Amino acid sequence: MIPDSPLQAEPPPRFRPRPWTALETSQDVEIWIDEHNRSMMENIGPQETGYGVCFTLAEGGNVFMQTTGDAVILDVDAEAQWIAPLIMAATQAQEPQGQIWVLPDDKLVQLIIGLSSLIASTTLISGHNFGGRSRKLGYSR
Repeated sequence: MIPDSPLQAEPPPRFRPRPWTALETSQDVEIWIDEHNRSMMENIGPQETGYGVCFTLAEGGNVFMQTTGDAVILDVDAEAQWIAPLIMAATQAQEPQGQIWVLPDDKLVQLIIGLSSLIASTTLISGHNFGGRSRKLGYSR
């Protein structure tokens, strides 16, 4: 086997995208949060950092989300910057200077309902650098 050969197969991704079904009510969102939280507890080890969910938007771009006990952290990539007005409308938050949004945790349900019709798929993530800091945060409600 030749080291660093381009012919070597890359290992399959640890987490695969899951098709998204639009959520219309706060009850739908609460059920999704519970199911997603269970999935993260089953698939993310206690030593892992930078974990959360990646929302791939149907019209382009990704929004990476991580939650803490009192905040929702969003990392909106350059291709998804078009979503900023919707985030502001759904959460009543001001647009940040960079791509990292820090929202109060009580805005999670409104955020998911606001984004729901624009999401194509979700993927669990681990090792994402949310804002340049290595944080160990949980996905909880």
